[in-house]
This record gives sequence, C-alpha cells and structure tokens, in this order.
Amino acid sequence: MAQGTHQAREGDIAASLKDKTAEQIDKLTGQVEGAAKAVRDQGREMGEQVQVVADNFKTALDKSVRDQPLTTLALTAAMAFVIGALWKS
Repeated sequence: MAQGTHQAREGDIAASLKDKTAEQIDKLTGQVEGAAKAVRDQGREMGEQVQVVADNFKTALDKSVRDQPLTTLALTAAMAFVIGALWKS
C-alpha cells in the first residue's frame, strides 16, 4: 500500500508541475505577443513618418526645381559626384 501512496504522490507532483509549466508558457506567450504587437505598431508609425518626410522632400524639391532650376541642377550634380566618389572608394 505504501507503494500505491508513493505513486499517487508522484502523480500529484507531476500534475502540479504540468500545471505550473502550462501557466508559465501561457504567461510567456502573452508577453511575446505583446512585444510583437509593440514592434508592429512602432514599425507602422515609423513607416508613416518616413512617408511624411518623403512627401515634404518631394514638395521642397518640386519648389526648388520650379524656382531655381540651375541651382537645383548644380546641387544634384554635386551630390552625384560625391556619391560616385564614395561609391568608388
């Protein structure tokens, strides 16, 4: 009979460990899902900010080309030269 009690106790311990492990896995899963959502939200926000900057840049470039076409052309040529020099090295 002692052996039956011992086996029952081992079964209770195993069940308790199983429950605790399942709780920890659920908790960890929730934390990972929360972190993934935060990263997704930050990525979306950064994408929106990049779009705003691109729109502002396009507007400024269009205005520059319209108001000062030769200056814009000279700056573009200078930037191309610098990028080419950096690319070559």
